[in-house]
Amino acid sequence: MSKVIVLASGKGGTGKSTVTVGLAVQLVKLNKRVLLVDSDSGMRGLDLMLGVENELVYDVSDAASGGCDTEAAIYSAQNMYGLYLMPAPLEAEDEISPSVMKELVDSVKDGYDYVLIDSPAGTGSGFEAAAAAADMALVVANPEPTSIRGALNIRHKLYKMGKEDARLVINRFELKRFSSMKIYKDLDAVIDACQTQLIAIVPEDMRIAAIAQRGEAGKAKSVATVAFANLAARLEGENVPLAKKILGIK
Repeated sequence: MSKVIVLASGKGGTGKSTVTVGLAVQLVKLNKRVLLVDSDSGMRGLDLMLGVENELVYDVSDAASGGCDTEAAIYSAQNMYGLYLMPAPLEAEDEISPSVMKELVDSVKDGYDYVLIDSPAGTGSGFEAAAAAADMALVVANPEPTSIRGALNIRHKLYKMGKEDARLVINRFELKRFSSMKIYKDLDAVIDACQTQLIAIVPEDMRIAAIAQRGEAGKAKSVATVAFANLAARLEGENVPLAKKILGIK
């Protein structure tokens, strides 16, 4: 049975799309067939990260409106067999409704082990459409107050939508910076503030963002890929530890 997961964040700049791609790559390395759905209408970026921007003809809205066959709006990632993308529309006004998004995802999900939906930041209509189709949510946040507040808003909105299966991904963690801020006593305080069970901590790693922005996902390894691999394993039901050593956490 396929798993449909929305990746959401309460504010922009958390690195949510990088987490989406990083997780997808590691799932593919576990021999899973993965479809990414970019639901950020008007701000699409996963096509660039997967190196398929020059191949795009159709997008999510075309498939939803009947402007093309659904399969015509799905593209294979350039560097990773088993990884596919349904891109978002270039125009924000082409955003599709929650009911249509759910119907569209339901129509294709059986062809994949995982469908990862990259939601636009915030709790607006784009988030609602992305979350409507999902069975589970990964809430991506940075360990700083505005991001944590946004994550909590996402959690509350998910509850209102009846989406109770949510997990927290703390992204871009750097121990020295976290300690110097002196805002939170420790990571447990961050988790408590988000009111969401932790599933992964991803270290700050400029290389992983650079790799993704060059459209070279899956080509290189970095410290963040260890965290993504552990996240993928947990989603598969494995009991693997958090990568505390590479984070500098005792």
